[in-house]
Amino acid sequence: MTATDTGAAGATIDLNSDLGENVPDRVVSDDDAMLGLVTSANVSCGFHAGNPEGIRATVDAATRGGVVIGAHPGYDDYEGFGRRALDVPPTTLQAQVEYQIGALLGLAAAVGGTVAYVKPHGGLYNAIVHDEAQAKVVVDAVKAVDDSLVFLGLAGSVANRVAAEAGLSVAAEAFADRSYNPDGSLVSRSEPNAVLHDPDAVAARVLRLVQTGQVEAIDGSLVDVDAQSICFHGDSQGSIDMARAARDLLESEGVTIAAFAGVGK
Repeated sequence: MTATDTGAAGATIDLNSDLGENVPDRVVSDDDAMLGLVTSANVSCGFHAGNPEGIRATVDAATRGGVVIGAHPGYDDYEGFGRRALDVPPTTLQAQVEYQIGALLGLAAAVGGTVAYVKPHGGLYNAIVHDEAQAKVVVDAVKAVDDSLVFLGLAGSVANRVAAEAGLSVAAEAFADRSYNPDGSLVSRSEPNAVLHDPDAVAARVLRLVQTGQVEAIDGSLVDVDAQSICFHGDSQGSIDMARAARDLLESEGVTIAAFAGVGK
């Protein structure tokens, strides 16, 4: 079911966040607070951020809190937080994605949890919005590890189409705290106003998306976005306030907040 099937009242939407990215000398998010607000957690697999101990703690907290866990693999780019565009040979990229998903599956099993989906991170996520060759590599990696995992990607992306054609279950996501271009792509983080911070404005933006299936682009035009999940970046300034404001507004308008995959709170 999509968020826009029945308008706001009676609709269902998932809220997700990128978590498990903290290490003692680079704390970027309040995972415990965000896990109290979202229904799905995209947990770092260690290549772009986080370490095994911290990732395990986040997976454990998500499991205990009834938050559905997704693997969040990215480029092997710790220094760049996985957000740089890299040219990685296909065989290397596939092995890296398989390795990362496998690591998170192991940590989840160790704490009695499960992984329900995969959402690529950062530069890799942005690349496969348009790059069919890299999208196929990532999809092949997911299928090789566990073809029951749901693939979560940007609404309207090449990656979502490739994943669906390969037989994976697919969910589409939108972003609460990122600006959109008129073609439905995300405004580059290098551009002004690419990342949003005002809780009330973000909450209103999310409600509009659920009510109408549209989001306002950077030029003021309206973009159609059919999404089952909405992302709040854990490392964005004011992320907790934005997620709380959006959840409160959605629930006040009769929207059900529920995970798109697996069984969550």
